[in-house]
Amino acid sequence: MQGFGVHTSMWTMNWDRAGAEKAIAAAVDYKMDFIEIALLDAPSVDAGHTRALLEKHGLRAVCSLGLPKPAWASQRPEAAIAHLETAIEKTAEIGALALTGVTYGGIGERTGVPPTKAELDNVARVLGAAARRAKSLGIDLGIEPVNRYETHLINTGWQAVEMIERVGAENVFIHLDTYHMNIEEKGAANGILDARDHLRYIHLSESDRGTPGCGTCDWDEIFATLAAIGFKGGLAMESFINMPQELAFGLSVWRPVARDEAEVMGNGLPFLRNKARQYKLI
Repeated sequence: MQGFGVHTSMWTMNWDRAGAEKAIAAAVDYKMDFIEIALLDAPSVDAGHTRALLEKHGLRAVCSLGLPKPAWASQRPEAAIAHLETAIEKTAEIGALALTGVTYGGIGERTGVPPTKAELDNVARVLGAAARRAKSLGIDLGIEPVNRYETHLINTGWQAVEMIERVGAENVFIHLDTYHMNIEEKGAANGILDARDHLRYIHLSESDRGTPGCGTCDWDEIFATLAAIGFKGGLAMESFINMPQELAFGLSVWRPVARDEAEVMGNGLPFLRNKARQYKLI
């Protein structure tokens, strides 16, 4: 998962044949090292088609998701295990390296109170089962802490560390996101330092989810801390341009966060690449 990548939401959130062809061609044009494919409907994905496109262009991939409500791990662990196993198998068929994201719950899952012991017990059991299936297929499994408005379960790097150490699987890693860190961490550096032993992937997303460099994220703090810990994982730019209604609801995105692809890829991508070069991360 090393190098510089991009979330395919820049071009599509519908991973059908047309979406795959469009996103992979664009990622190659922008000279990305890898792409992050959103598996919103894993069973419908034509894995052979995607794998052939990736191999043709020499492009690596990771997959990501959030659990749908019928398969929320905290409430329906057996359904969550089944959902994750299907997604893990599709990830392997695609030839991707990892499945990550909100693998422990739903985007927009909140009960109105802190997580209970029973909920966290269920999450740990689900992640343990998913990790075992992933390991059998040579796949890593990521946990992405997200902000308090999207889940009540895991919001910070240290909470993700606690869950990973509880699960105790060597193929489970932390996936941070600068947008969520900007809300939840006591400084981005502290979040990165808390997660450092398990940190293998990070979303580079601006404070409003729009064009990197045009918000309030402290990018020098972020990149300097990544450099200080010797970060060697994936750097994935995530800015939402194409947003299906069901995902927009979970993310509470009610307006365009950037003008268009040209703005994000023309301004935000060079900004992030220059920062990564400045701090010798690429």
